[in-house]
Amino acid sequence: MKILEITNVDFSLRHFLLPLMRGLRADGHEVVGVCADGPLLADVRGEGFRVETVPLVRSFSPLAQMQALIALVRLIREEKPDIVHAHMPISGLLGRLAAWLCRVPCVAYTCHGFLFNQPGPAPRRGLALVLEWLAGRITDRYFTVSVQEAEDARRLKIHPAPLAVGNGRNPSLFQPDPEARRRIRAELGVAEGAVVIIAVSRLVRHKGYPELLKAMEQVSGAMLWVVGERLESDHGESLDSCFEEAQRVLGARLRCLGYREDVPALLAAADIFTLPSHFEGLPMSVIEAMLTGLPVVASDIRGPREQVVNGRTGLLVPPGEAVPLARSLGCLVRDPDLRYRMGEVGRERARARYDEDIVVGRTKMALLAPGTTPTDDAG
Repeated sequence: MKILEITNVDFSLRHFLLPLMRGLRADGHEVVGVCADGPLLADVRGEGFRVETVPLVRSFSPLAQMQALIALVRLIREEKPDIVHAHMPISGLLGRLAAWLCRVPCVAYTCHGFLFNQPGPAPRRGLALVLEWLAGRITDRYFTVSVQEAEDARRLKIHPAPLAVGNGRNPSLFQPDPEARRRIRAELGVAEGAVVIIAVSRLVRHKGYPELLKAMEQVSGAMLWVVGERLESDHGESLDSCFEEAQRVLGARLRCLGYREDVPALLAAADIFTLPSHFEGLPMSVIEAMLTGLPVVASDIRGPREQVVNGRTGLLVPPGEAVPLARSLGCLVRDPDLRYRMGEVGRERARARYDEDIVVGRTKMALLAPGTTPTDDAG
């Protein structure tokens, strides 16, 4: 079969969809990636995949979305796929609508987080809910990455049979690595005994960086590595001034490392992972940290609360608050035995629940199964 995997930007295609594309191709299917153009597509094309670019944008601009819809309809008519599998809120809506207009035999969608669950003006959240409900009427196979959002989809009657397929990473890539720990720390001039807290995400407000940087002022005896960058398609205020002020206050305890391809080694070189987001789907970064054996301090929100067992594999804190975040980070900084115990339990949990091969296999089975979508959720 020919399958189009549609998402918004190159970052999503490269980091989220590529394992599934590999799995589908290994089973003999023709897989084509579709998203906006970007430098990370070189990695995907380097593996032999064809990627078609369309002018998808992450905004509510009616003109821009109409242009993207027209481009998707043209592409789908040319490709004549058997399945269109769309991802992310806006590209997911447009991809499904275009597939329905072109009468594609199977229209599938994976929700990586509902817009109506995100903080924002009530009218915008209401519009997002209405659009999700309408799009659900034309979706044959409806997946979510988190169990809670599958429950939301069922409760709100967005789709009659949503399936939580989960997220996964390769446990042979993300694992404790003493050699990488020594090498990375030597490269960055960090002593073996120094306690390192690491955050890996895009540099946007809703990832909780203002609170994290403020919390670090109260966490003595540890340094913070920030891995990631702001994408061109990201919206909202720039965090430059926030990081500049934090650099002034924290000094050498703050290291901003930018976008890196060696995230597995960086995680292996750290001691604590944190993700104080305001909203998430089922964050890959938490899975990567757990597989590497790190305790996780994350917000008590959809997604992370499914991944982190509070008090056993890490600590959950209220979103948007620096004081409890500082308290939880400080607790782990001061107690290496607790870090180790939580990291080990978290690693076993991640290997059991978030193995990439298992998640890809589950998704392939649901995507390609004849008839209706199965209803047994992951977990």
